[in-house]
Amino acid sequence: MKRLGSPGGGVSPPPLRRKVESTTTKTAVASFFTPTSQKKPEKVSWRIVNKSLVAGKYASESSGHGQTPAGKRRKVAAFDLDSTLIATASGNRFARDASDWKWWNTKVPEKLKQLNAEGYQVIVLSNQKKISLQNELKGGRTESKSLTIFKQKAQAVMRQLDIPLSIYAATQYDEYRKPRIGMWKEFLDDYDLDIDGRLDLKECFFVGDAAGRPGDHSCVDRDFASNVSIKFHTPEEFFLDASPAQVIRQFDPVSYIDIDPDTPAISTFSKRSSLELVIFCGSPGAGKSTFYWKHLKPLGYDRVNQDTLKTRQKCIKVAKELLSAGRSIAVDNTNANLETRAYWIQIARDFNIPIRCIYFTAPPSLCKHNDAVRAATPSFNPESRPLLPGIAFADFARRFEEPCLSEGFEDITRVDFRFEGDTEGKKIWGQFWV
Repeated sequence: MKRLGSPGGGVSPPPLRRKVESTTTKTAVASFFTPTSQKKPEKVSWRIVNKSLVAGKYASESSGHGQTPAGKRRKVAAFDLDSTLIATASGNRFARDASDWKWWNTKVPEKLKQLNAEGYQVIVLSNQKKISLQNELKGGRTESKSLTIFKQKAQAVMRQLDIPLSIYAATQYDEYRKPRIGMWKEFLDDYDLDIDGRLDLKECFFVGDAAGRPGDHSCVDRDFASNVSIKFHTPEEFFLDASPAQVIRQFDPVSYIDIDPDTPAISTFSKRSSLELVIFCGSPGAGKSTFYWKHLKPLGYDRVNQDTLKTRQKCIKVAKELLSAGRSIAVDNTNANLETRAYWIQIARDFNIPIRCIYFTAPPSLCKHNDAVRAATPSFNPESRPLLPGIAFADFARRFEEPCLSEGFEDITRVDFRFEGDTEGKKIWGQFWV
């Protein structure tokens, strides 16, 4: 008699139970049953500073940093992260996930461990604009995917190195973003090194790939080291002993400070008629408003400014009211092209008064620098102006037509920018900001 369930009448054997491989380690099990009071603290701790800066610290149990002898000052080895310590394993420009990374060179981990053994405090300072902190800002309950991926990748790097290490990631365009030194200041505060005499700047250095070389995306790493006054190396120079690359900066703020004091900053400007209209022409950040307050306001000119009045029509309305009241005016706008300037030239003709032009020649790199310093430094920003988007400078450059007398101007005064300020102001303005 045949049995049901199998060819040939046999009974099918019971299915084999698939063995499930557990991912739970003995250490994890032991940790689960360990009272909280007896558990060791996590090696990696994270915090967010001022809703902008991500800071992580790895405390190694197996490898403490080289002890600094009594009386010796601390020394710091600082590094950029991407394209300096690590690269993508996939070869893509940006990592696909938290595991998409490899050491930039096989010498990197050995070199960092050596620095640690020599008593250096090793830190990482990285611009990470792709990290979103939006979810944290809305309540802190949910961590964004970009932040989670960054933490996981950073933790993997730190665990492989297994040396005391701190990492700082700037996520916004603010005081923390290189070349600005906010991350450095935060590090000094974390390690109580912001007290005179505790840090040996001559022994400190920064390594980064944004070095202003042909093909580099920027010069922010080199500029950051300059701002902090520490030595700078590219990854090739530091890890591979390559010869230093020759770099010529396209913009150096010091060149606008160290000028012969006998050289006049501007052409002479004075009021020539009892009633006149003056218009400015120049990029955002070229120094127009500063020039007005310093040179035209004392001469009795009233200011017409679209940043405050919002529209051109409102500017024209206010200008006509002031001129009708017998008040000379200065139009503190960009007035980039002939079409825009023609509005003001026609108004001067309607009132039968002379129209004069002040042309601000500052190049785009200088204007962006001025704008960044102004937005980040209250003492340079009496009108509390926010940082301008890049499109503001690009739009001016697209529309710009140099002013000429044939448009109908009585004269054109050319103003070549140079910084004027006290010692502290020079120190602030003379740093790299963009």
